[in-house]
Amino acid sequence: MFSGMLFIFLPLIIGYLIPVHKTSVLEFINTQTSRLVLVILALMGLSLAGLDNLGQNLSQILLYTATFFISISVCNLAALPLLDKLWPTNTAHDHRQLPLGKMIMESVKLVLVVAGGLIVGITLGFDLSWVDQASETILLLLLFLIGIQLRNSGMTLRQILLNKKGIIIALVIIGTSLPGGIIAALILDIPITHGLAMASGFGWYSLAGILIGDGLGPIYGGAAFLNELMRELIALSLIPLIIQRYPSTAIGYAGATAMDFTLPVIQNCGGIKCVPIAIVSGFILSLLVPVLMLFFISL
Repeated sequence: MFSGMLFIFLPLIIGYLIPVHKTSVLEFINTQTSRLVLVILALMGLSLAGLDNLGQNLSQILLYTATFFISISVCNLAALPLLDKLWPTNTAHDHRQLPLGKMIMESVKLVLVVAGGLIVGITLGFDLSWVDQASETILLLLLFLIGIQLRNSGMTLRQILLNKKGIIIALVIIGTSLPGGIIAALILDIPITHGLAMASGFGWYSLAGILIGDGLGPIYGGAAFLNELMRELIALSLIPLIIQRYPSTAIGYAGATAMDFTLPVIQNCGGIKCVPIAIVSGFILSLLVPVLMLFFISL
């Protein structure tokens, strides 16, 4: 685990303070960020391979995943429809074709990277003592690049403050996810702070798995990755079905991915009026994922 909160947040803060105006530089940063995510996920697989009693630990990962996913989802979906009832959103249907297969394959690719690292670690059986240190070093660089991405995502403070519904949706997700994490922690008899950290991923499965794995170990990291991945896959299936009647529910359940990965689905099925709401909600949640997660891990 990192030595302190300042050391954890410093790369993220430094990155957020750096404005980038050249499109080519931003494209380069986006590409390198994606590559670093793949590298760290492969290292996560190697970490899992180094666990004693791997079969038993995989069962524990699946148990943690199912418990957190059900607890957090139930809490989210208990509150979001009330927001739709109290503050309705007009939607308009658009019939553009969406590359849903491509979106799903992107998620599958990340799962395969983790599985590949696991298989390599098991079959080759080489020394894995270096994996944790390598993961921490790469994570520092990744947080720095993510800070730059958030700063240069196109959202100004004025745009965020003016979109009240996006802010409210993000607050509802935070306010219901954290109690869901506490409930899951009580069920699993693990520290409450671990449950709060696990509940702070908001659908950003790659970063959640990386941060939790580095801070709490590969079992928690694997569970966080699968938990948030399931959230995104369910959101992709849920959005077309409910967004016409429950737009805030659809946008909110998409979590941090509402500003990027699930945004095309939201726009296609809910109309252009849903886009600024989704971007603001997703941006706020994306910004808070590393902040809340690292905070709870450090307690």
